[in-house]
Amino acid sequence: MKKDGGETPKLRMTRQRRALLETVEAHPTHPTADEVYRLVRRRLPHISLGTVYRNLELLAERGLLRKIEFGGGQMRFDGRTDQHYHVQCTKCGRLDDVAITAGSRLERSAERATGYEIQGHRVEFVGLCGQCRTARSRGRKGRASSGTKRAGTKRGCA
Repeated sequence: MKKDGGETPKLRMTRQRRALLETVEAHPTHPTADEVYRLVRRRLPHISLGTVYRNLELLAERGLLRKIEFGGGQMRFDGRTDQHYHVQCTKCGRLDDVAITAGSRLERSAERATGYEIQGHRVEFVGLCGQCRTARSRGRKGRASSGTKRAGTKRGCA
């Protein structure tokens, strides 16, 4: 329902919207709008970046995609719309789903503790992904054997 009490008009599933939705659903990497744009252009070479941004927002507003605002980075989009958690690598920025049950007990506890009517929650897990942990371990071994210090670099994981 809209704020004025009227019904929200049904969203027409255009060719562009379907392509955006299918692209996000097919990529569990939680792509940014720019990444979605690059991927969708393979199917629809004439689609504009503005169309991608507008329609990703619209699809998220209608509950067909989830918009993920994680740690001040770029907005990402998720084809899974159920309540679930994410973890982000603090080194490369990789974002993955966390395979644990989302906690309604957590919401009930927050309601009891605060008197708020809790309408949802966000939990951010952060850490090092497997590839960055392996790279860090190799770096430590290399420094220990060479006796030199190297400055940390921010690399993306594959």
